Amino acid sequence: MRATHAALAALAACGLVVLSVPVLRSAHADPLPDGLGPCVPGTCPDPYPPVGNHPFAGRDNGVNLYVGGSMRVTGSAAEAEGRVVVGGDFTLRKTSGSSIYNVGVAGVGSRVPPPDGADYLTVGGDLTVADQQRLDAVGDSAGGVVRHAKTVTGTVIGKLVHDTDAMQPYAGLRGRLNAASRCYARATTTGTAVNQGYQTLFTGDGKAKLQVFTIDQDIAGPGGGTQGIAFAGIPAGATVLVNLTGRARTINTYSGGVEDSDPLNALRPRLLWNFPAAATVGLTGSGMFQGSVLVGNPAGTTTVTLPGTNGRFFTAGDLVHGSSAGQGSGQEFHAYPFVGDLPSCRDEPEPTTTAPTTTTGTSTTAPTTSTSTTTTTAGPTTTTASPTTSEPATTTSEPSTTATTSEPSTTTPTTTEPSATTTTTTSEPTTSTTSPTTTEPSTSTTTTKPSTGTTTATSGPATSTTTSASSTTAATPAPAPTTPGGGSGRLPDTGIDLGPILGLGALLLTGGIALVLVTTRRKAP
Repeated sequence: MRATHAALAALAACGLVVLSVPVLRSAHADPLPDGLGPCVPGTCPDPYPPVGNHPFAGRDNGVNLYVGGSMRVTGSAAEAEGRVVVGGDFTLRKTSGSSIYNVGVAGVGSRVPPPDGADYLTVGGDLTVADQQRLDAVGDSAGGVVRHAKTVTGTVIGKLVHDTDAMQPYAGLRGRLNAASRCYARATTTGTAVNQGYQTLFTGDGKAKLQVFTIDQDIAGPGGGTQGIAFAGIPAGATVLVNLTGRARTINTYSGGVEDSDPLNALRPRLLWNFPAAATVGLTGSGMFQGSVLVGNPAGTTTVTLPGTNGRFFTAGDLVHGSSAGQGSGQEFHAYPFVGDLPSCRDEPEPTTTAPTTTTGTSTTAPTTSTSTTTTTAGPTTTTASPTTSEPATTTSEPSTTATTSEPSTTTPTTTEPSATTTTTTSEPTTSTTSPTTTEPSTSTTTTKPSTGTTTATSGPATSTTTSASSTTAATPAPAPTTPGGGSGRLPDTGIDLGPILGLGALLLTGGIALVLVTTRRKAP
């Protein structure tokens, strides 16, 4: 039985519906790039103790402070607890306070340093310590290694190891942190943030395991003064991601305490402050700041003058640690892990799914000169053209004036009869604006051969000639695309009006019935 046009159209519709179903992937969460964040044994305490000067509570071999650019210690900065990795130069030049800067071990902190003999500090550039100052990588431990790729100037306490490949274990990490920071910034917001003057209040939805807040303003009081930070509506065990967008951002806060009785401290293991694009970041105030920090801009500079920063700290750019005159003393980084579940950034964008194509085609287009008189208006399309001699085909293309020689190409969408192949192509919607233009009448020449699986189509001089007189043409909207989940796709035009065919069929059917009735009556006795 031969299939009717209606049946073929129905089958085509079914095929397009199948093709428009998106390929779903199960949702999942990820840690920071390269598994950064959690405690790496050593011996990881559970729970981590509050800030203090108690005996060592355990040993953590994870990176606590990563700087993709250079790090400068100034003011009265005191120490950076945990493993410290600096991709560029490390410069210690304090202007006040003690002459010592500790790395690895802190006199006051979580008291979970790296294991003895581990790399307490890794420097990819030059390491410079000012006269009369000391960089201490021992503290009250058995000591760690200071690994450096280039020169060392000044006094270093600990084991110095010159290693030109010091940064090899961290190759590419700077770029991965930058990409992750921008990825996290695209996460769907689940809550609100309101600056109430005396505090900024973050209110979650009370349900999601990933609470996301995105703000394009500083966390600071009137005139840039100090203010509190408060969270509400955060489910137990949820990860909190705060994206601070903009080119320059400041957090000026008094929130966070030494004792873990402070409400902000409870969020610390799963709280991440993300600055995806900032060229300058300032973390200041009088608080014992809680949560981990990610600064994604490799060209950015972050200045930290808070008395305590409690959590992982990763920046793709530069870091300045230490206050200027009058901002207090003893600024410290304290080693606390980040164990939150962040948005997955591993998946590539979903590709458009199309039916397999079994046609091998080669198309050669000779230079074409097209001249037309066209007036573009915002209305229906009216086109007048003389008849064309060619194989049955329907081709839709954008109007153009070109002289082009192109490589093998695919025209979208095209239906050619006779043909043993079917090609379905999905394209993105195109919006264009064309100013009214006036040109000469156009003459174009096209020859198209039927496809039999392997096709060679040549457009050249004079096998069939189409001459188009002056016409009035409006900008025609592109067909609605068939995209995954779009629900607005439509069948391609077959070029056949089914109305006359159906009418003729009904007429033939009626005539046949009448003929049967007349014949039956004549044969009756």
